[in-house]
Amino acid sequence: MNRKSLIRDLQSNLTTPWDIIIIGGGATGLGIAVDAVTRGYKTLLLEQSDLAKGTSSRSTKLVHGGVRYLAQGDILLVTEALHERGRMLKNAPHLTANQEFIVPVYTWWDVILYTVGLKFYDVLAGRLSMGKSYFVNRYGTIDRLPLLKPEGLKGGIVYHDGQFDDSRMAIALAMAATEKGGTIINYFRVNALLKDEKRRIIGVRAKDEESGTEYEIHSRLVINATGVFTDEIHRMDEPDSRPTIRPSQGVHIVLDSSFLQSNSAIMIPRTDDGRVLFAIPWYGNVVVGTTDTPLDNISLEPRALDEEINFILNTAGKYLTILPGREDVLCIFAGLRPLAANPGNPSATKEVSRRHKIIISRSGLFSVIGGKWTSYRRMAEETINKAIKTGVLEYRKCITVNFPFYTGVASLKSDRFKVYGDNAAEIERMIEQQPELGKSLHEKLPYTRAEIVWICRNEIPLTIEDMLARRTRALFLDVRASMTIAPEVAEIMASEFGYDEDWQRLQVAEYKKLAVNYL
Repeated sequence: MNRKSLIRDLQSNLTTPWDIIIIGGGATGLGIAVDAVTRGYKTLLLEQSDLAKGTSSRSTKLVHGGVRYLAQGDILLVTEALHERGRMLKNAPHLTANQEFIVPVYTWWDVILYTVGLKFYDVLAGRLSMGKSYFVNRYGTIDRLPLLKPEGLKGGIVYHDGQFDDSRMAIALAMAATEKGGTIINYFRVNALLKDEKRRIIGVRAKDEESGTEYEIHSRLVINATGVFTDEIHRMDEPDSRPTIRPSQGVHIVLDSSFLQSNSAIMIPRTDDGRVLFAIPWYGNVVVGTTDTPLDNISLEPRALDEEINFILNTAGKYLTILPGREDVLCIFAGLRPLAANPGNPSATKEVSRRHKIIISRSGLFSVIGGKWTSYRRMAEETINKAIKTGVLEYRKCITVNFPFYTGVASLKSDRFKVYGDNAAEIERMIEQQPELGKSLHEKLPYTRAEIVWICRNEIPLTIEDMLARRTRALFLDVRASMTIAPEVAEIMASEFGYDEDWQRLQVAEYKKLAVNYL
């Protein structure tokens, strides 16, 4: 992907309408883009900030059916998500993994309850099961989780779910869409909806945030896939529209692997706030979370509350022999869930289903509300199918059930580069030709100079934050280390993009100001 060439694509297509304009470059919007372009529709996606900037890069890093939703009795949601989990692991094996989880149990009633529940989870997964669940005794549980507190422990229930890199998956979707002919542009804000004399939506007015140029872009269909900002687009359509989203904040902390010392993840099924708590190995560290805090005000940079951080640390301390403290935290990140509002209980969030809704306004605006990362493909398929059913688009078959994002044809010297998919071999060739590019940027981070160069040329980053938060995961793995490498990354980016030293200084200062909020 090259942003300048993508904008040229847009400029050359201003005289004829697009088939589809998608507003929003998170999991939902990018999934719809892949579905649309693979069916042959002329597709444009516009994102006001960076791809996956919000919710889609701040998840619990799970591809899962949702054990919690099973407990709530939402069988349909769990079944759908388990099947999509299997497809996602099959289609993107370079970004996903089969992760073993253990539910520690402290009463014999819980042994029975969770064994039966997780067996049902297996049944719902069907042929896409990732491994059977089973009970292990106290000693087997401690053998797998050596830092688990042994007092009162009866044993553990072992089950399997998927793990992934959320923002790298978003980039994989964007690259797949552009390779199939779609146009995906970040930092391109939609400011208004265009309507004809019958008040039907016929396009958008949008601004390139980098150049300041404004465009009127016409389309047969406009899809609102903006997550927690959905109602903002609704108000562009109908100023007095009622809220459809009830945002909820989920916070996670990242710790050193020494606080888990296991390849198995922990799932605590009941916490004081009614959610489950996970401790999951991820890129050599441990992600622990999450919380559930209803919010009235939303932003692109939500901040964790002290009580949320303390809740996670205190809950982890109830189950682990080594109690993590604030000084041990490598990163704190907050994400907003775009939960569909519950008319009967508008303040509720924990009880709100993660099942998505597709609604159509009187003017023809399609909006996708709710949902979860695991079901992104299904949501996209249903959205385009609904547009076909209503006559907006002509019928074309969905082909994304078996749509590989990685072939694995090229043999690699390092599996770590697999996150770049079939392009990984290009990075290794760069290092072979210029060995200095193989230099590690920091001893606590896995990234090399070659990756920064390749990302600049292929993955449309505009800022250091784009590079360190989402193209690489440096910010999420170790905030302090990421701040240390920021000047060197700025220098590489400036060299690639032709920027001066003033740009470098400004970018480093802005990044460090932002990064402090993750500590």
